[in-house]
Amino acid sequence: MLEFDRAHIWHPYTSMTAPLPVYPVASAAGVRIRLVDGRELIDGMSSWWCAIHGYDVPELNAAARTQLESMAHVMFGGLTHEPAVRLARRLIDLTPTTLQHVFFADSGSVAVEVAIKMAMQYWFACGEPQRNRLLTIRGGYHGDTFGAMAVCDPVTGMHERFSGILPRHYFANRPHSRFGEPCSNEDIASMEALLSEHRAGIAAVILEPIVQGAGGMWFYSADYLAEVAVLCRRFDVLLIADEVATGFGRTGRLFACEYAGVEPDILCIGKALTGGYVSLAATLATERVARGVSADGGVLMHGPTFMANPLATAIGERNIELLLGSPWQARVAAIEDQLRRELAGYAAHPAVRDVRVLGAIGVVETHAPVDVAAAQQRFVDAGVWIRPFGNLVYLMPPYTIGTEDLSRLTAALALAL
Repeated sequence: MLEFDRAHIWHPYTSMTAPLPVYPVASAAGVRIRLVDGRELIDGMSSWWCAIHGYDVPELNAAARTQLESMAHVMFGGLTHEPAVRLARRLIDLTPTTLQHVFFADSGSVAVEVAIKMAMQYWFACGEPQRNRLLTIRGGYHGDTFGAMAVCDPVTGMHERFSGILPRHYFANRPHSRFGEPCSNEDIASMEALLSEHRAGIAAVILEPIVQGAGGMWFYSADYLAEVAVLCRRFDVLLIADEVATGFGRTGRLFACEYAGVEPDILCIGKALTGGYVSLAATLATERVARGVSADGGVLMHGPTFMANPLATAIGERNIELLLGSPWQARVAAIEDQLRRELAGYAAHPAVRDVRVLGAIGVVETHAPVDVAAAQQRFVDAGVWIRPFGNLVYLMPPYTIGTEDLSRLTAALALAL
């Protein structure tokens, strides 16, 4: 199996001529991944941040089995079904009251693509087709498809080799004010200047609220986000909140926008939406955006084959029900407290630039890039699953993790330093 895998299968962000080692998985349950050779690894990644309840969750297994008895899939063009309607109703109830329209997508990247289309089609319908550029902040990451890549940081967003062919958008300076600090005038000045100069050509501001993900794992001031929302209203620019990574409790709030009391015009969600069971995402929009796009019979030009897949939406609805019925806030708060205590000592390590924690996210930033293959082998040998990237060694465990397992993860970070 490994020989075939190495010779023929591309894994994320890897080369076919110099592939990184992979570890064959036999099963997963709770917060543990069991390898084919019998070793068990404590999962510190939630499978790229989506398996918030861990693995082999009885309630989600039951939802999948029940839905399979009626239908696994049916096209959404011209048809509808109860699981999609129930999930849409649940999402509208959970998100800001202004977000009343739901477009189901395949993945977080596609949800961002749809959001970009919504923003540009909105202004086209409003008679301002020149408003086809986006404004974002440096250090961001929004996905790997072309529209999403264009608003990722040109350097830390991992897509610099495509810079010559991607649409050119505007990038404000990343805010330096950390989460919990007030926003400085210097932080907001770059965003304000770009809006002032280019407002006539900007369709929307897009950003990851509070937590920047794969572009640098930076946690910035909630006041900054609030100030950006004010600027968007002042310059009449749409605000897109990319909560694909932060949604469903990861930061300690159900959605990170809540820290700033911000209601975006368009909201992207994904990852934890189905608890890691099936790929599903969604883009929510306000009445203003939906009616603008649809003016004079206009249609939103997007339609994924597996849009609103019944199996995925049934699991998604049950996943949200399971989350809201659990003590998730207390669990995330306990994880945050333990991460703060147990990662604090790394700040004095000579290889470490910074340590930061928010909700169920713990980050150790190093001065130099980490040797991923070597670190991964040490982690596996220690019985943990941690996947560094660049100069970031971080933890995003399932909310259900116990204190002893979390301590093993925090202690293991030393192996990458």
